[in-house]
Parts: sequence; structure tokens; C-alpha cells
Amino acid sequence: MEKEYDIVAMGELLIDFTPAGVSETGMCLYERNPGGAPVNMLTAAAKAGLRTAFIGKVGNDMHGKFLIEAVENQNINSDGIILDDNVFTTLAFVNLTKDGERSFAFARKPGADTMIGYKEVDTQILQNTKVFHVGSLSLTDEPARSTTFQAVKCAKNAGAVISYDPNYRAPLWNNEKTAIERMRSMLPFADMIKLSDEETALLTPYENPDEAANYLLDHGIKIVAVTLGKEGVLICNRKDHQKVSGFSSQVVDTTGAGDSFWGGFMSQFVKSKFNPEDCSIEELKKFARYGNAVASLCIEKKGGILSIPEEKETFKRLQLSV
Repeated sequence: MEKEYDIVAMGELLIDFTPAGVSETGMCLYERNPGGAPVNMLTAAAKAGLRTAFIGKVGNDMHGKFLIEAVENQNINSDGIILDDNVFTTLAFVNLTKDGERSFAFARKPGADTMIGYKEVDTQILQNTKVFHVGSLSLTDEPARSTTFQAVKCAKNAGAVISYDPNYRAPLWNNEKTAIERMRSMLPFADMIKLSDEETALLTPYENPDEAANYLLDHGIKIVAVTLGKEGVLICNRKDHQKVSGFSSQVVDTTGAGDSFWGGFMSQFVKSKFNPEDCSIEELKKFARYGNAVASLCIEKKGGILSIPEEKETFKRLQLSV
């Protein structure tokens, strides 16, 4: 039976307060941008024409209502988003260096995204998707951590491919040891994983991307993508490893770069109709090249969701690079 959704994601939906100059008195101004890694990823997939839905929790406040509207504006189904009167929407304050690199400070003690319970989750959405995507920020706190594992099991039992992004944010963990344990705890459930070259040593005993990829593949994951910043991505399956170069960009803000890459990559994976174990390395390289094009455009604008390009822009970049 045909699934209703191509990709469903669950996790954090938050406000990214991004620097936007200074006031007349010299104080830093911040721009309110909708964000959250899972939704960034879904936005890139939706821009490529996929049917997407998001599951998560926001506060019943001005920011939460703004975020639901932002999700709907990206053609992402919002039926799985819960408004909670008792907790505030999660906020992230972003600091940007001159070359567009980021650091974060979070208002999440607790944030609404961490307070989602499994009884609040619409399991019909979980059972009607080809791909279910989660990230490690859902594993920092209860009840979201237990809810995430239950949701993954539900989706997997219904035949979904499980996609995982161990999106490490040090300020959100009590310590690195706990982060490593919990981030690795999702690996047995994942079919596909996207991690950065800064996260390899957290997820595996190895810092080297090739060695880390081999470790993950040996532990049952079928497709591994290690993002390498401006160098592109290392894409791997059990037969081969290949590096796919990135595109030249005028970097403004790297927020959402990895998420948009993975959304672009996953959109092409879903369209291929392959199972993860059946994808050749040549197919994976095509998916990765598309994802790299999406990411290269994303980082040329500020913000996460709102910086992700339309499909026609991605195709144009791909054509210009031939």
C-alpha cells in the first residue's frame, strides 16, 4: 500500500535568533528565524516535491504559533505538532563569525520540544511514511528521549527506513560522556546516517571519516554520509567509499548546511525508489551532488528554513557546474 508521506521527521522546532546588525545605541539586534534541524531537513525535501510531515511540540505562545505557520508555509504537514500551555517554545541564540560559522546559546530548561510524550504522538503519521527521520537532540531529556525511541520502533515496524542525524550541540548535554552514550544508542535502529567530520569520534572509536564510516557500516547502517564542510561529503555503503566535492559559495551563514544537504540527498533517495541496501555508489554520488548543491545555496543566506533554495535554484547550480 502506498504510504501517505515520503518523509516524516520528529524533534526540535525552535526559534533561531540570528544577529541582524546593531541598534542606534550599539546593542546587538536579532532576527527571529524558524529553525530546528529536522524541519530544516524536511524543508529541503519538500522543496524537491516530497510529501513531508513533522511531529513535535512547541509552546502555546507567540513563537510556537509563528513556527507552526512557518512549517505550513513550506508545505510540510503540521498535524503532528502539539501546542503546550505549560512550557515555552525552545529558543536558540546564534552567534556568527565573520566567515559565517556559528555558536549557540539555548533557552531550553526545559523547552517545549523536550516535553513531548508518546501518548501525544499521532502514530498514524508514523505508520504512513517511507522514511522516518530523527536527530540526537531528541535524546537529551525525558520524556522526549523515550518518546523518540518508541516512535522509531513504531515507524520501523511499519516498514519505514530510519534516518538519523547525530546533531551534536555541546551546551544541550550535561557532559560529553552522556552525549556519546545517548547519541550512540540510536545507531542500532538507523538505516541511514548523516554526521559531520566533527562528530565521527563521538559516534565511533575513530576520528578519520573513512574509518568511522566502516565502523558504522559494520554495525548495520547501510548508508553513511560524513559531511566535510567546504570539501563536500564522504558517501559510503558496504561496497565503496567516495568523496563528492562541494560547490563554491559566498558564505553568509552556515546554519542548516548539513540539514539542507541531507534533505536534498534524501529527496533524491526517495525518488529513486531504491532500498538503502540496493543503492549503488554511483547512485549515492548523484544524491550527494544534489544535496551539496542545496547546501551551497543555503549558506549564501541567513537563517535555516528560510535560506533553503527552491528546486529550480538547485537545478540551476547543478547545471552551471557541469
